[in-house]
Amino acid sequence: MSKDLFNETTMTFGEHLEALRMHLFKAVIGLVIVMIGTLYWGNYLVDVIRTPIDRALKRNKLFTEDEITGFWGQVTSLFGKSKTGDDPPAAEPVRPANQKMINVRVKPSDLLRVLHQADPKHFAAVEAPEGEKAVALPLAADEFKDFRETTEVSRHPVTLEVQEAFMMYIKVSLVSGIVFASPWILYQLWQFVAAGLYPHERRYVHVYLPMSIGLFLGGVTFCFFLALPILLDFLLSYNRWLGVVPTIRLSEWVTFVILLPVMFGLSFQLPLVMLFLERIGIFTATDYRTRRRLAIFVMAVGSMIINPGGDIGSMLLLFIPLVILYEFGILLCGFWKAQGPFEEVATT
Repeated sequence: MSKDLFNETTMTFGEHLEALRMHLFKAVIGLVIVMIGTLYWGNYLVDVIRTPIDRALKRNKLFTEDEITGFWGQVTSLFGKSKTGDDPPAAEPVRPANQKMINVRVKPSDLLRVLHQADPKHFAAVEAPEGEKAVALPLAADEFKDFRETTEVSRHPVTLEVQEAFMMYIKVSLVSGIVFASPWILYQLWQFVAAGLYPHERRYVHVYLPMSIGLFLGGVTFCFFLALPILLDFLLSYNRWLGVVPTIRLSEWVTFVILLPVMFGLSFQLPLVMLFLERIGIFTATDYRTRRRLAIFVMAVGSMIINPGGDIGSMLLLFIPLVILYEFGILLCGFWKAQGPFEEVATT
């Protein structure tokens, strides 16, 4: 005797509304608690979001002898060092603790020669010994501190309006609160929806939801820790190449750094979308293989449209993973055979 899938207990319309109200209330309470925490520690969240652009600005120093020339050199630098850029970077000089002081490296013979030219009677002329090394000569002046502060400011995002920093603090805190509270919110929604699902439907959610979350987090992680540093170096290299100073506005950077990982996370859902279309009978694994060229063209166009950067760098960094995920989706459809929704129904 087969199990009746429709013998589950039912709830009235009013009981459903009451259950929805309770789950939404719990979700909102959790969201408020998390947002209080993100508002309190919002400065740390802003630092995390600023980290990629701050590091990129420090790596891309301006007005230096740049080894990359031409558009093709800029594009190839996106994937590795150019042929003339293999030399190791020069070591940073050790800065004195006093912000009003700088260390100037001079050779002793040069210093003695200058003193001899200024006062030949008291300072005799000397010849520079072979293999002479330069030494650090500390110099102090109030202007050095101002110059150092101005240099450091040029390597950080700026604000152009009085209220801009405050509004960005609130925006980052609220968005971070929603992100951190999303597991609790999704759990409450799942508690409400699961009450109306059959066992085989719950099984599908238990299988596909973790995969979807994993792919989304994988896309966000790939974007923030790999794609963003490469993309920023590529884009900022044009400022160095053309000899212009980039002024990064905080509000525009926050919007960019929020949208780009989200676009990557959603794009990484491609294998699950392919599996879903295969399960409902629209496409098969064979269709995906035979239409690969068309799919690659669609992914290339889609990468240009959905990426908020609007540049070839972010387009390529999104397009290449999509091609890999498309092949993974074909393998997923081929090896994960479809099962009927009532296969779990046991007979006794």
